[in-house]
Amino acid sequence: MNFSEVFKQTNQLCKVSPDGKYLATCVQYRLVVRDVSTLQILQLYTCLDQVSHMEWSSDSLFILCAMYNRGLVQVWSLEQPDWHCKIDEGSIGLVSSRWSPDGRHILNTTEFHLRVTVWSLCTKAVSYIKYPKACQKGIDFSRDGRYMALAERRDCKDYVCVFVCDDWHLLRHFETETQDLAGLEWSPNGCVLAVWDSCLEYKVLLYSLDGRLLSTYSAYEWSLGVKSVSWSPSSQFLAIGSYDEKVRILNHITWKKITQFEHPAIIDNTKTVYKEAEKRPGVGSDEMPLHNITMGATLFNTQSKYEICPLPVQIPVVKPDPDRASPKIGISVLAFSSDSRYLATKNGGFQVQSLNWHCSGDSLILLGKEQLCLCYMDTDQEDK
Repeated sequence: MNFSEVFKQTNQLCKVSPDGKYLATCVQYRLVVRDVSTLQILQLYTCLDQVSHMEWSSDSLFILCAMYNRGLVQVWSLEQPDWHCKIDEGSIGLVSSRWSPDGRHILNTTEFHLRVTVWSLCTKAVSYIKYPKACQKGIDFSRDGRYMALAERRDCKDYVCVFVCDDWHLLRHFETETQDLAGLEWSPNGCVLAVWDSCLEYKVLLYSLDGRLLSTYSAYEWSLGVKSVSWSPSSQFLAIGSYDEKVRILNHITWKKITQFEHPAIIDNTKTVYKEAEKRPGVGSDEMPLHNITMGATLFNTQSKYEICPLPVQIPVVKPDPDRASPKIGISVLAFSSDSRYLATKNGGFQVQSLNWHCSGDSLILLGKEQLCLCYMDTDQEDK
């Protein structure tokens, strides 16, 4: 494994384009686009203020830069560097901005979640969606990009609205059996919508596209409940991470638990633990001879490898502060491999920002240093 030189960035705004060809970073009010293979700067854009959020369009042709402090969104084009778009939400403010799946519409959420504004880059048309709920994950799109599910709060009750993304008309509107809806997520096949309650109550509900309640799952009561939910790419498994530091797997036929994985503090002899070791070759050594040192020789001058640790291994445990809100305990991140065979999880308050599997399903990409639990999605071999 090789590492490049360090590039400046602000607020961890560093993202690779969906096609894997470009790398975009934000430094204060500047947007820098580099070529992934050479890391050379291709485009440099100047925004009106410091960027709070940055996101690629699905086709890697546009970049969205949101400046929440000023209620502004700027859109830049890679094919036409002179073209740009500016969206000003005015006095109503801005707290969230994101792309639609087609990469030609922008969804802005105003302050106090008064409404969601849908802006079209092609026709300049504007649509308004009222009563969006302020929750962990209140908007989700189906995998094919045809439908959008929106959590709604009205008259002290939770609802789910299903919109058609072609013209943004309302397809379904139904009430959910939740006390305080915390999030929702489509299954990859677009047939089932998972809805879960706040951490004060362990409840996961499964709804069909027409609003029928298919099943309800609750593992326990009177304790902090669901913290994260993730579907497998095959739509056959639903992983639920909770505050009791366990992951429970539901099947798509009966919606019952088929297995669960724990995160022990001591790793015994049934698992393999890898530790990353970095190595910097010295100048003049066999790894970096003096005659090979050039201006670009330091581009990849740090190497690392993973060593197998002798068992048993004691995992460092971070005790949460009971006096602070949102304690850093429980399963906060879940990530399935592309073939649905493996599940990577993050437990506790460690500083990992994201977990992502490589498209091949055999490599795990993480941002930051973290302990991971790798689970084999076969109940007969769950110790691997």
